[in-house]
Amino acid sequence: MSGLGNRPYLKMNGIGNEIVVLDLTDGSHAVTPAEARAIAAREPFDQLMVLYPPQKAETDAFMRIFNTDGSQSGACGNGTRCVSWYFMPVAGKDRLLLQTPTSLVESRRAGQGFTVDMGPPEFEWQQIPLARDAGDTKAIDFSFGPVDAPIIQAPSVVNMGNPHAVFWVDSDPADYDLGTIGPQIEHDPLFPERVNISLAEVRSRDHIVLRVWERGAGLTRACGSAACATAVAAVRLGKTERKVRITLPGGDLLIEWRESDGHVLMTGAVELEHEGRFTADWFADAA
Repeated sequence: MSGLGNRPYLKMNGIGNEIVVLDLTDGSHAVTPAEARAIAAREPFDQLMVLYPPQKAETDAFMRIFNTDGSQSGACGNGTRCVSWYFMPVAGKDRLLLQTPTSLVESRRAGQGFTVDMGPPEFEWQQIPLARDAGDTKAIDFSFGPVDAPIIQAPSVVNMGNPHAVFWVDSDPADYDLGTIGPQIEHDPLFPERVNISLAEVRSRDHIVLRVWERGAGLTRACGSAACATAVAAVRLGKTERKVRITLPGGDLLIEWRESDGHVLMTGAVELEHEGRFTADWFADAA
């Protein structure tokens, strides 16, 4: 029987990115992929943010991030803001340092929202990772669609805690069938750990419109790490300044690629949708 029966949880969203927050800092249980899938079947989410007791003395909690399909993600900026909304009052702080399996993530209050330090991006093809050297990661040798008339091509690839491929388009990203394109690129052999796919239209030096297909989750109304990856890629190509507004279907994020230390800062709002409680029958098939 699952140890999650009767556990309370929060259903939140970060500009439309659907998030479930689960506090297991009492150390009584560790969520399995099957349990994450069971939760998604009853309380649909893009990411499940699970808090565990801290593993390092200077941190406030250890955090695992599950996708809808039960796979784990290395970063989720929108989810981290939701965690901050919940856990800062619990910890009695206006700043948190959270450990994930891949990094340390700092967050702080910023007016009515929160700013998350997503750390520095990575650009080497082995770091993304890619299966092979596909050329300059500012615009790799890759296309989707007919060879003589590709639909999208030459994406910028960035690791922002997760692997991201950003395709630059000349019209509204909503004009493209990302629901068909996304899963095919996500599972392309070039991306051994799969990849998040973004379609980005640069509207001005400080504004980008974005749509995202998330690996393990599918089409999403927002993706914080994708917004960060897109902002970084735009700066590398000279398309925007270091501070940019990213408009996703769920709303806007403010992204800054800080020149002083190379860290990427993401600021945005969160919303509590409702509080709930798991019941044992949710997990009957998750043993």
